[in-house]
Amino acid sequence: EGNEPGDSTKITYCELLHKVCQFANVLRSQGVKKGDRVSIYLPMILELVIAMLACARIGALHSVVFAGFSADSLCERILDCGCSLLIT
Repeated sequence: EGNEPGDSTKITYCELLHKVCQFANVLRSQGVKKGDRVSIYLPMILELVIAMLACARIGALHSVVFAGFSADSLCERILDCGCSLLIT
């Protein structure tokens, strides 16, 4: 369910698994491995869930940063957690 009434997406577990595996492969191709930290800077969309599950699938730690934060706030959080990749 999106923020606006009537804004919704339907996806099956099989489709979700396929998208998560695809994105996990993208993360691996970018050099992300088990134990690495990844920051996710996305609004409340399906891709946010996919990114979180892909990180969990490969054993990477993720930190979700609310998409309404300023660039300075995002920078502070990236530096604090020592992330190796930012997903936007």
